[in-house]
Amino acid sequence: MDYYIVIPAHNEEKFIGLTLESLVNQTVLPKKAVVVNDNSTDGTAAIVQDYIAKHSWISLVEKKSDAIHLPGSKVIQAFQAGLETLDDNYDIMVKGDSDLIFPPDYFETIIKHFKSDSKTGMAGGFAYIEKNDGWILENLTDKDHIRGAFKAYRKETFQQIGGLKPAMGWDTVDELLCKYYNWKVVTDESLKVKHLKPTGANYNKASRYKQGEAFYTLGYGFFITAVASLKLAMRKRKPLLFIDYIRGFWKAKAENKGMLVTPEQAKFVKAYRWKKMKEKIFK
Repeated sequence: MDYYIVIPAHNEEKFIGLTLESLVNQTVLPKKAVVVNDNSTDGTAAIVQDYIAKHSWISLVEKKSDAIHLPGSKVIQAFQAGLETLDDNYDIMVKGDSDLIFPPDYFETIIKHFKSDSKTGMAGGFAYIEKNDGWILENLTDKDHIRGAFKAYRKETFQQIGGLKPAMGWDTVDELLCKYYNWKVVTDESLKVKHLKPTGANYNKASRYKQGEAFYTLGYGFFITAVASLKLAMRKRKPLLFIDYIRGFWKAKAENKGMLVTPEQAKFVKAYRWKKMKEKIFK
């Protein structure tokens, strides 16, 4: 199976070379890799060009966008700019980040997951961050969730869910829609990806309400949003974020923000979230 990978990058001269080096050392190479240089003011592009000179399957796309780093829309708009340069001759589409080190057999293993079950729609490993001279799990999500930093989609799944949505919550709605269309989401704990920059390190303060807005646009409703907000705030060890998330939810509701799901999909999302919560309570 052939895979394409699109990697948005904004001022990543410190890490992009490490990410590309881990790609060129894969046991199964990408058919195409596109780095989208999104308004960088450092040496990101020059580093990518050095790799392009040695590897014809790597390419660079220049994109100019707002310099403010908000979660969701900016990175997916950059991803889409790279996607537009690609053809449809792939079996697996990967959205990557520019601050990762993939283990050498990462994509070989991902391909095996797709080959072993035709209903696998998404697959991925887990993010690890450096702490106290070691690498520990970046424990911000449940074990059945694939981090937005390294999403791999079967082509048919990617097309059926409508690609990636340029909004906060894109890396949750994609999995919910996978399940809505009866695809499986597979996570592999043996695949440990080094995440060189902690999640949200560069987010603007304005982003603090975005998570609550995302819960609203995903169709969670208030009670599920409250539970999810408390859980995420505690995982981040910042309890006061709970208040920001709830404010974001009510702000989005008051502004009647556009939803990321249809009414029918929203019903499925609520039912699925209730089911997951009950499973955890009564297991």
